[in-house]
Amino acid sequence: MIKTVLCAIDINRPQEDAHVLVQAKKMADLDGAQLDVIAVVPDFGASLVGAYFEEHHVKTARDGAVKALNDLVRGVVGDEANKKVRHIVAIGSVYEEVLKAARLSNADLIVIGAHRPDLKDYLLGPNAARVVRHSNCSVYVVR
Repeated sequence: MIKTVLCAIDINRPQEDAHVLVQAKKMADLDGAQLDVIAVVPDFGASLVGAYFEEHHVKTARDGAVKALNDLVRGVVGDEANKKVRHIVAIGSVYEEVLKAARLSNADLIVIGAHRPDLKDYLLGPNAARVVRHSNCSVYVVR
């Protein structure tokens, strides 16, 4: 029995990832599970690019992500269901933060979207593939 479903979405691609959220909601509803939705903001402070951003820029990006995530979830699942969803905005590497959130929430299932891989994905591995490889729970990949 699934108790917690963690859905990872990219708030920069709301139309493409709305169907990922729909699938996660369906799977959570099957077992009456808690639905958690996570969006990850890149950590500009940890890279060479970070030297060009001040701390308030990261906070502004995080605050914008919180609003965008809430708006996306509300638009897809509706107001009532959105009130029961736990919204998570993390800062860092997508696959690391998704795996960390899954571990902290004791997720039984991760639902994540995958796009058609680019050449760089074959060399580095996309986030979905990394989550699948390193997750301690089941992962459902939505194309």
